[in-house]
Amino acid sequence: MPSYTVTVATGSQWFAGTDDYIYLSLVGTAGCSERHLLDKAFYNDFERGAVDSYDVTVDEELGEIQLIKIEKRKYWLHDDWYLKYVTLKTPSGDYIEFPCYRWLTGDGEVVLRDGRAKLSRDDQIHILKQHRRQELDTRQKQYRWMEWNPGFPLSIDAKCHRDLPRDIQFDSEKGVDFVLNYSKAMENLFVNRFMHMFQSSWSDFADFEKIFVKISNTISERVMNHWQEDLMFGYQFLNGCNPVLIQRCTKLPEKLPVTTEMVECSLERQLTLEQEIEQGNIFIVDFELLDGIDANKTDPCTMQFLAAPICLLYKNLVNKMVPIAIQLNQVPGDENPIFLPSDAKYDWLLAKIWVRSSDFHIHQTITHLLRTHLVSEVFGIAMYRQLPAVHPIFKLLVAHVRFTIAINTKAREQLICQYGLFDKANATGGGGHVQMVQKAMQNLTYTSLCFPEAIKARGMDSTEDIPYYFYRDDGLLVWEAIRAFTADVVGIYYESDQVVEEDQELQDFVKDVYVYGMRGRKASGFPKSIKTREKLSEYLTVVIFTASAQHAAVNFGQYDWCSWIPNAPPTMRAPPPTAKGVVTIEQIVDTLPDRGRSCWHLGAVWALSQFQENELFLGTYPEEHFTEKPVKEAMTRFRKNLDAIVSVIAERNKNKKLPYYYLSPDRIPNSVAI
Repeated sequence: MPSYTVTVATGSQWFAGTDDYIYLSLVGTAGCSERHLLDKAFYNDFERGAVDSYDVTVDEELGEIQLIKIEKRKYWLHDDWYLKYVTLKTPSGDYIEFPCYRWLTGDGEVVLRDGRAKLSRDDQIHILKQHRRQELDTRQKQYRWMEWNPGFPLSIDAKCHRDLPRDIQFDSEKGVDFVLNYSKAMENLFVNRFMHMFQSSWSDFADFEKIFVKISNTISERVMNHWQEDLMFGYQFLNGCNPVLIQRCTKLPEKLPVTTEMVECSLERQLTLEQEIEQGNIFIVDFELLDGIDANKTDPCTMQFLAAPICLLYKNLVNKMVPIAIQLNQVPGDENPIFLPSDAKYDWLLAKIWVRSSDFHIHQTITHLLRTHLVSEVFGIAMYRQLPAVHPIFKLLVAHVRFTIAINTKAREQLICQYGLFDKANATGGGGHVQMVQKAMQNLTYTSLCFPEAIKARGMDSTEDIPYYFYRDDGLLVWEAIRAFTADVVGIYYESDQVVEEDQELQDFVKDVYVYGMRGRKASGFPKSIKTREKLSEYLTVVIFTASAQHAAVNFGQYDWCSWIPNAPPTMRAPPPTAKGVVTIEQIVDTLPDRGRSCWHLGAVWALSQFQENELFLGTYPEEHFTEKPVKEAMTRFRKNLDAIVSVIAERNKNKKLPYYYLSPDRIPNSVAI
């Protein structure tokens, strides 16, 4: 009688093992086996991290094995089981791998195909077609779209983390409890004694050091020492945690009536402002999105304020960016003066602080939340709904949506919800952040997620003209490495453009993103379908780059750049000044966040800047969804390209007082998970 050796691998995460009964059935081209209990006498099967082997004898020849069915039945108390993979050694000595990487809960079962990636056109046998369809039917019932707020990209239909399908939940929910993590961060930073001191102002700038953790020779310490300098202010638009707003100014907007006379002491080339603009030396950052956004009113004891500044910057003779004019609101007028470096010290300083605060709001809500977290969730939901586990694009993307839906669900549960943590310290809390996302959705386009095009659209692509833009330099290297990898994978499974066009599952995935994620907005430029291999490679690069590199660039520098409160105030407690010559240091300190809000802000940026436990970095794929040699070789090439980029960045950063490392691949997690 034919005998098979079955090897079963249990996950190594907490609570992955089970004491339940596990049964196996084999389905072959010539017949099906009975179900077999996988059990060894006097042995604790399926323990966490275990790899167990069993001999399974069947009554008759089964032919080529098409599917295996694993069933879990209650022994004493139900416990979930994480099955990594099953390997089958056939009677003829062949080995077949069946990747799983899923949880079995309750009296659960899973039907697995072998690890070879297949498009739907490759499946000619009825049972395989049926399996493919049933998997998607089940998933579409589990992964449902929901509108969390009008005008937002649609998200997962789940009120809280435990409502999510088990496969996409965090291994331990406690690890991503925002309330717990922020409180723990404040404790670790020894600032928890201030956390309830709302309305209590600091006495001066030095007083902020009471909650600042000095870690010598770090970016945060350098920010603390140099934050008032124009060079440090300008540098952050290039390489801080929001390096996506600055653009070359080709024409001065009418709403910013700056003249040569106003700024001539800042211009170093003996040219007029118009000539400097023509030569490409003037840059602009416009916070127009904040205009009309409601400030936080959740605390009746503290008035909070927002501005919508416009900041003009100049590339000086040593190619460094410095601010030369700041207008704190959009409509020019006598009560909206243009602040200049030649103004009184505290006038100019307060104007810069307002810009830094506005930059913080755009960063948190648009650059970070909308353009990485929410967009990546859309890709993840569409993938689970439309691509079966055997599809090569599912196998490629699954690592890049790991825990994304879970972290966003926790954020909607605790962070950005009504009365959530976001309301505690941020001037855009209490609903302002929702208005911001609704406005920003009008400018969220597909090309703005294509890194090279986004850089070019802002006129920031010339390395000769703008030599110190490390976000651009490193981002282009990583983008190209990902693009080469996706092109390799696409080339393996799609022999022609026609195969791409005829892959209905792929087209359904792309359509789901457009219709539900982008709300069917034509102006978004998101494709409704993909017709060529090149366009597919670009689309997959957008998905992976957004989830990995772009998120890393705008997330993990938050403690570096935002922990010194005056450099990134999360709220302002007095309105923007309407006249020059009246600002005092006392007024600035009373405008900056109080002690309580400062502490909550510090806890937030610390917690958000930490890597997950057991973080998986770009290019690492410990879950072997792919089993074929050509893809594994493509992965090896990808890792080599990424390693080369790590070396280039490390070499450039040598001896730099302000190293830029957020886009070094060894610091880029695979997915948005924090």
